[in-house]
Amino acid sequence: MEPLNVLMVGTGEYTTGFVGTGASGSDKKVGVVGLSMFDLRRRGKVGKLGMVGVNGTKFPAIRDHLHNNITLAYNNLDTSFESSPADHVKDPDAFRAAIDRLGPGDAITIFTPDTTHYPIALYAIERGIHVMITKPAVKLLEHHVALLEAAEKHGVYVYIEHHKRYDPAYSDAKFRAKKLGDFNYFYSYMSQPKSQLETFKAWAGVDSDISYYLNSHHVDICDSMVSQLGYVPVKVSASASTGTAAGLGCVEGTEDTISLLVHWEKPADPSKHATGVYTASWTAPQRAGVHSNQYFHYLASGGELRIDQAKRGYDVADDAAGQLMWYNPFYMRYAPDEDGNFNGQSGYGYVSMEKFVDGCRAVNAGTLKPADLDAKGLPTLRNTIATTAILEAGRRSLDEHREVRIEKTDGTWKLI
Repeated sequence: MEPLNVLMVGTGEYTTGFVGTGASGSDKKVGVVGLSMFDLRRRGKVGKLGMVGVNGTKFPAIRDHLHNNITLAYNNLDTSFESSPADHVKDPDAFRAAIDRLGPGDAITIFTPDTTHYPIALYAIERGIHVMITKPAVKLLEHHVALLEAAEKHGVYVYIEHHKRYDPAYSDAKFRAKKLGDFNYFYSYMSQPKSQLETFKAWAGVDSDISYYLNSHHVDICDSMVSQLGYVPVKVSASASTGTAAGLGCVEGTEDTISLLVHWEKPADPSKHATGVYTASWTAPQRAGVHSNQYFHYLASGGELRIDQAKRGYDVADDAAGQLMWYNPFYMRYAPDEDGNFNGQSGYGYVSMEKFVDGCRAVNAGTLKPADLDAKGLPTLRNTIATTAILEAGRRSLDEHREVRIEKTDGTWKLI
């Protein structure tokens, strides 16, 4: 199969690891998307690489950052890419010209603020371009449906980067859930330290919230576990705490922590009901020892599952850190192999990227259709629609101070 040409839309932490004037202070100091794509190019799966942002003046510093922290760290790994806009230009619509330079069958990755996902994705889809979107796919259910219809019309593959599906423990839990009987209860928690609000200050509480950003992980995981048992979400009620984020410089009213209470039902057996509670926060302590606290409890009629993916039996005491740290090399493993090459191909963050690239190449080669990738249970647009419905219902519940119902009739989803 031919290598896939990829345009990376968004130049921030997740793509490059570069934030502001230097490397991110999080666990993504050299990013995820860019590093994965550079290595996939080394392996022959990716061809031409491009990157587009709003502020071209950042590119010289980004190139230095990638050279110093990736090229020199991984046996001269090639980090070259075509950039847009020019190094002296700022252009919020630069993605349009960059996408116009692609051809049908090429691909883009979208790692930008949530409100920009829909227009960027639609622009690419309408030009026959495959699309990867970071979670959440979009903020509105109607936008999710519109993208799905456009993707089917143009025959392209649209994939949502729900990397937790490839976490070995989480994927194993999904498999075991099939044999544990009827779904009964799910509780999840995910948080990041207050320092993240500095990274996200431009859009936190303005364009999106912590539920879209972090609850999207476990809402999707839960849906992937229980949809295979025939359960669908039917109503959502949300609550939130405030005060800390605003005190750190975010706009007044920015939620610190959001909890979604979701009622699930099994249409094939109306007597079967279940409850899901999903909590996310970006005001966790600065020195909690982990960048992302993450765990869940799944209860079914025939058993239960508990997963704590923050502390996996791997702790590091480092005088430079000044505290005990719990790292997560299962997500992105940054240590090189014995030859000095990047060696993180088994990390579930990398696996998620490779799944997208492999799917695009298969569609381009004619060996698979996008519908075949839906059938595999991958996090495609079709397979993540319930997650978008729940997240928007939660936002509306907070804004409108009421419970929001979700209706699915003959495959059509809507909020009431």
